[in-house]
Amino acid sequence: MTFSKIRTAAASSLAAAGLLFALAACSAPAAPQSSTSAPASSAPSSSAAPSSSAASGPCTGVKVIVDSGALKPSAADTSVCVSLDAPTTAAKVLDEAKVKTEGTTQYPTELVCRVNGVPAADVDITHKGGTYREECGKMPAAFAYWSIWVKPATGDWAYAQEGLATQQVKPGESLELLFTVDGAPAAPTA
Repeated sequence: MTFSKIRTAAASSLAAAGLLFALAACSAPAAPQSSTSAPASSAPSSSAAPSSSAASGPCTGVKVIVDSGALKPSAADTSVCVSLDAPTTAAKVLDEAKVKTEGTTQYPTELVCRVNGVPAADVDITHKGGTYREECGKMPAAFAYWSIWVKPATGDWAYAQEGLATQQVKPGESLELLFTVDGAPAAPTA
């Protein structure tokens, strides 16, 4: 095996391990449900409503950003402010923002495989190894996947340590779903 193949295999293993770590940080899997329904939460109830002011000014709720990265241009891309007054799960915030997520068959609520239908099952995703089509069966490919990011009101973006059903976001924070191919983009730019 050449050094390049070893390095590629190691990088794929590392990326898969990162996804498994994120799964391990999630609570026990809930019964399969659409991510557009509000999961049960122990957080205080909040009044959440989308607002179109996210792109034009400060957001007093949670700024939701969907960035399809290398798949651009994409109808999935959006930026919207969701008004809320208490910590709320990322799944509920995305539901209020009218962002539809789809998990995989094996992990229906723990992972994000498609956002607003992107990437479609019949679309070729070009990557260093050729082309790939996402089937959303088990785990998304380690080289082409949606990642979940959270940014506090003052601070830097951080990779979410939980899945959408349990990740809490607070007023003043930003939540981004970012599609990465071959490690790019490595983090949100917004």
